[in-house]
Amino acid sequence: MTGTTTRPAPAPAALRLKLGDGPSRKAALDGAWWPRTTDAQAELPLLLQALAGLRGEITHVLLGTTEWDLPHPRRLLLGRTAPRLGWYTSQPAGLVTIMTEFGRDRFDLLVVPPDATPAAADTALAAATDAYDKTARAELADPVTDGAG
Repeated sequence: MTGTTTRPAPAPAALRLKLGDGPSRKAALDGAWWPRTTDAQAELPLLLQALAGLRGEITHVLLGTTEWDLPHPRRLLLGRTAPRLGWYTSQPAGLVTIMTEFGRDRFDLLVVPPDATPAAADTALAAATDAYDKTARAELADPVTDGAG
């Protein structure tokens, strides 16, 4: 007699997102996000669900074309909404911008590369949420990408 082992489905991976204390146009960034892959279609739903309602309904997401795998869809179905995805060569590297309804507010998030080391990612996540840290986005991303591999 052979037995069958049923294994529970793996739990969904936790979102690696750190936000600052609140919306502030004084800070360079609102926080940082460390996706697990460069597949935007797989990574964005969990991020957008976490941000939904914090500053209004999410309507647009602006992404850099070179940092994300193809295809680059124009919309992302997310429950009862379908935010538009804009893919731009001019979007600064290491940045995702998430716009809310009627341009009322936005989130500017540092994107930590998926292959960053945990130590480098933790440093970038902490620096990106420090309202008093005026380090430019590019400078925050440099140690992360230098330490990746």
